[in-house]
Amino acid sequence: MELVSQVVRSAGSVGANYIEANESLSKKDFANRIKICRKEAKESRYWLRLIVSANSEFDKETDNLEQESTELMNIFGAILKKSE
Repeated sequence: MELVSQVVRSAGSVGANYIEANESLSKKDFANRIKICRKEAKESRYWLRLIVSANSEFDKETDNLEQESTELMNIFGAILKKSE
């Protein structure tokens, strides 16, 4: 299923960009990477919602993942505020 591939890509990007943020050479680069993390977490939540809209049988399976992506978005938002 193409939607699952999209979730895997965007979720994997969250982790990869977080690693890059922690190894950034400047505050600006750090902030940009954290913004990308937040964006990718939001995109992951979007793909999860599309999976449920395509097949409601996955509703319970994706609830926790959607909640986690929302929490990650909030965490990255807080990191951005504190880094400014």
